[in-house]
Amino acid sequence: MSDDSPLLGEHEIAGARMGVWFGTRLPDGYGNFAAEYTRARDTAAVVDTNFRLVAEFTGTDRVRYLNAITSGNIRDLAAGQSALGLLLNPQGHILAELRTLDLGDRLLMLSHAMTGERTLATLDKFIIMDDVTLTDRTGEFASVSVVGAAAGEVISELAGVKFDSMKEGEHVEAIAGGIPCRVIRGSAVGLDGAEMLVERGRAAELWRAAVDAAERHGGGVVGYEAINSLRIEAGVAWFGADFDDRVIPHEAGIERSHISYVKGCYTGQEIVERVRSRGQVNRRLAGLAFDGDVAPPADAKLMGGDGNEIGRVTSAARSPRAGRVIGMGYLRREFREMGSRVRWEGGSAEVIALPVGVV
Repeated sequence: MSDDSPLLGEHEIAGARMGVWFGTRLPDGYGNFAAEYTRARDTAAVVDTNFRLVAEFTGTDRVRYLNAITSGNIRDLAAGQSALGLLLNPQGHILAELRTLDLGDRLLMLSHAMTGERTLATLDKFIIMDDVTLTDRTGEFASVSVVGAAAGEVISELAGVKFDSMKEGEHVEAIAGGIPCRVIRGSAVGLDGAEMLVERGRAAELWRAAVDAAERHGGGVVGYEAINSLRIEAGVAWFGADFDDRVIPHEAGIERSHISYVKGCYTGQEIVERVRSRGQVNRRLAGLAFDGDVAPPADAKLMGGDGNEIGRVTSAARSPRAGRVIGMGYLRREFREMGSRVRWEGGSAEVIALPVGVV
């Protein structure tokens, strides 16, 4: 069972072929993969990012509480800043990926709706004697992203913000195409850009305004097949695909981007620090280039020359830049050397470095 994006009607008008991404019905594409891929890479892509869980934290203890629960540095945020982090269990396994925004009088957390029930229950469980109120705001918000080489120009023109002066994760209130929203610099697809949070009832208006602005710069709508290809090329791991509650941050290769080592204690920190001091893990996410034109399915077993299982595929897609099918997967340490050959039931693959260069 998947949720529908509030922009489903807009996608139907545009002739989109729908699929399920992050547990939500979102566009696979709009009929021309090559054009969408080029648009997202070279100009500006408007992407439906309505897979979000949105949670609000109020109360005088909100910062201290959330800083002690998640791996991001919430303690040192100022209004208009945000922190990327993880919600871990005591064993260090990844329950959720989080971006926490400081709005001055409250905190707003963005995560994934597909694991939202568990995320909210876990966060709520730790509110004991704290002056903290957790409110699920998911049904009140929608999200539209603009990414690509010209995304900054599109966002600046559309929302009247100084995009180039914004740092990654910074956010501001804005009026985009006459619609109030919050512009957050950053994206989950390995491309520069911004995400716009808007009142759910005005999502379609903002979408149309963003599409019009992107088209003036040679861009337009882009579906997730093209986005998925670009983010794998960029070596960007996705929560729910490449990392989840089966792995710890160091195995997923996100220990630098998603963990603060200066913020103090948090749930799962003991495991994170133990692995950090040890300096290596037995398995880790690696880049893969597959022989042939068939992309292996998620969780396809990877095998060594002797036929023994040595890992699993997490994601794969056709890559125009590499000229072949590439992807990611977990491999045991001894099989991760660049150029190593591994097999899956449909063929073989080579271990490669990500991001891929221009071929």
